[in-house]
Amino acid sequence: MNDAALRERVQSALTFEPNIEALHIGVAVDDGVVTLTGHVETYAQKLAAEETVQRVKGVRGIAQEIEVRAAADKQLADDQIATRALSIIAWDATIPDGKVQVTVQKGWVRLSGTVDWFYQREAAACAVHKLSGVTGISNLIEVVPTVQAGDIKRKIEAALLRSAQIEAGRVEVSVHDNKVILNGRVNSWIERGAAERAAWAVPGVVEVQDRLVVG
Repeated sequence: MNDAALRERVQSALTFEPNIEALHIGVAVDDGVVTLTGHVETYAQKLAAEETVQRVKGVRGIAQEIEVRAAADKQLADDQIATRALSIIAWDATIPDGKVQVTVQKGWVRLSGTVDWFYQREAAACAVHKLSGVTGISNLIEVVPTVQAGDIKRKIEAALLRSAQIEAGRVEVSVHDNKVILNGRVNSWIERGAAERAAWAVPGVVEVQDRLVVG
């Protein structure tokens, strides 16, 4: 597929999504790499735009340059955003109480602290990213290792074999100091994402380096 056809396909995908206002999003394509520019009103829309493009067949990479510009009547002070973020995190039963700290500067939320599982780390970011006034998130929450590297490798390989979305034989898993490296080649962004999620789902994983090639 040439770049012009891929650009048209990406624009159609963005326009089709009801939770994205694509009017102010620019799309450029160079050798299969899509660059998104322009602006949206919420951080959630920015994430949704990137996730939508990842699902488009033929996309080899994404450069995310969309800005978040909240409407004047929806802008909030940093202390208001911080208060709302702490409240929504406290209401989430999957996040341990008192483990996550929040700081906000110019709408950018910084999450810190330690948790036992990666899904708890992701749950904190997911809880916050839909809040009004948020322009971005730095998720600095650390996952505290609780298992050995050998156990992690075996559990990830078993998870890859169970997944119907992944050709497990094409994915090589290595683990060093509870940090996972994925090498190999996959057929699509969906397969690549499934492999990365399988790695993160194993307890004790503190980092995943996704070196999988799509194509």
